[in-house]
Amino acid sequence: MNRKPKPGRAGTLRPDVAPGEGKRGPEGHIGYLLRQAQAAFRHACDTSLAEIELTLPQFGLLTLLGAQGSLSGAELARLSVQTPQTVDTVIKNLERGGLVARTPDPAHGRILRASLTATGQGRLAGAKRRVDAIERRLTAELAPDQEAAVRTWLAAVARDLLPRQ
Repeated sequence: MNRKPKPGRAGTLRPDVAPGEGKRGPEGHIGYLLRQAQAAFRHACDTSLAEIELTLPQFGLLTLLGAQGSLSGAELARLSVQTPQTVDTVIKNLERGGLVARTPDPAHGRILRASLTATGQGRLAGAKRRVDAIERRLTAELAPDQEAAVRTWLAAVARDLLPRQ
């Protein structure tokens, strides 16, 4: 017997409710709110980064390479909290675009280490400006102590819920 929920019934997530309202707002499940916020951030970043032919996952890997230098695919996967297969696909696309170069690891020739090219460094600088602007929008209504509390909480969530590596 298939029962359809009655419209507007308490506790239901209605498709006509806008983000930030009802169960999609402060009274919603915290996990759902995190996912909704992440999706909104991803959409805003992908839209902005598309203008310079990048995606948010590509930006993330370029940022790690810019900060850490040459890294293996396994190291990138751990740092970016992605699967090695996903990282390999993204790195291959960045390599095809001339933004990343891969060279054999001196100690373990089968391991390929990725590093930014000069073109990649330039593209990363432009992408950082775009993502920084979106992040400023995220925190615009927060007082400095509120922003610090949010950052501390998000870091604690990752520390407490991600597997230790």
